[in-house]
Amino acid sequence: MKTCLITGGAGFIGCEVSKLIENTFDNIIVIDSLHPQIHKSGKRPAQLSSKVHLYVSDVTDPIIWDEILSKWKPDLILHLAAETGTGQSLIESSRHANVNVVGTTQMLDALVRNDAIPSKIVLSSSRAVYGEGKWLNAEGMAYFPGQRSNEQLANGEWDFENSTFSPMNVNNTTPMPTSIYGATKLTQEHIISCWCKSFDVSYTILRLQNVYGPGQSLINSYTGIVSLFVRMAKQKQSIPLYEDGMMLRDFVFISDVAQAIHEVMLSENANGKVFDIGSGYGATIKEVAQLVAARYEAPNPEVCGKYRNGDIRHAQGDISNTLASLNWSPKVSLNEGMNLLCDWIDGQLGE
Repeated sequence: MKTCLITGGAGFIGCEVSKLIENTFDNIIVIDSLHPQIHKSGKRPAQLSSKVHLYVSDVTDPIIWDEILSKWKPDLILHLAAETGTGQSLIESSRHANVNVVGTTQMLDALVRNDAIPSKIVLSSSRAVYGEGKWLNAEGMAYFPGQRSNEQLANGEWDFENSTFSPMNVNNTTPMPTSIYGATKLTQEHIISCWCKSFDVSYTILRLQNVYGPGQSLINSYTGIVSLFVRMAKQKQSIPLYEDGMMLRDFVFISDVAQAIHEVMLSENANGKVFDIGSGYGATIKEVAQLVAARYEAPNPEVCGKYRNGDIRHAQGDISNTLASLNWSPKVSLNEGMNLLCDWIDGQLGE
């Protein structure tokens, strides 16, 4: 009997993966706190596979870990549980560190304590570990500018002078987080990799770009910028563009992300590696806002000049290594994905 345990498995990504792996594993165990910031009703999500055994609890609680692992011995663990708000992490640092870091170590300690060492762990990490990433100066030389200062942002100096952004790639972009969230995700990576090597457990780390699509939370104000845009456009409001609206983001559709996770679960070629998961296309926030506004015949988006501390200027994944190593590629284009998301949101909120 093969058993898969998914932490945070009742969330956006977990629900999609649960349906995809229904016939891959004999047992699927999910632990999720159903946090009200994501799950307003506190009830089991309808999107979660009916085959899932759901434990509503916190990954930081050693008692629930002992309860689960005394009954189930997972062959594979998909570690999704995390607090994810980039801006929120700057004002709720302890909460993010507790769930993302301590929650991970509680899980690992419990695996040892209950003699439940899995064969493999797949960690869902984030492009946030890169921070501002790598840039090229006027001479074409690579450098890592680090976090933009408050003074820079206050003066409207959005870009790094005479420099060009280079897409993020695990092989040549040094992780330099600019948020507490990013720092905790990088810590997760280090914890998982050194623990797995010590216990001879296979592992794979996926650095996800901006995941979007049907099923994402419509009540979490700290994530899901596209759903926020849709809600505003449906009310015929002009979407405000932070900075100058020209920030790049790599939006990758939920089904593509789930397929990537499924692939690395089963692929021995993925063991011990870190992969960038994105669409490979960098869309400006202005471009996305204009797509949404046009669909709902809302006023044109307008630059408001506001900014958020900890936000990075650009994020785009260089997925060339991923495409070469895995039997996976993103299938859903930005236009198609945005229409699918808007269709779903229309159904949730009403036309």
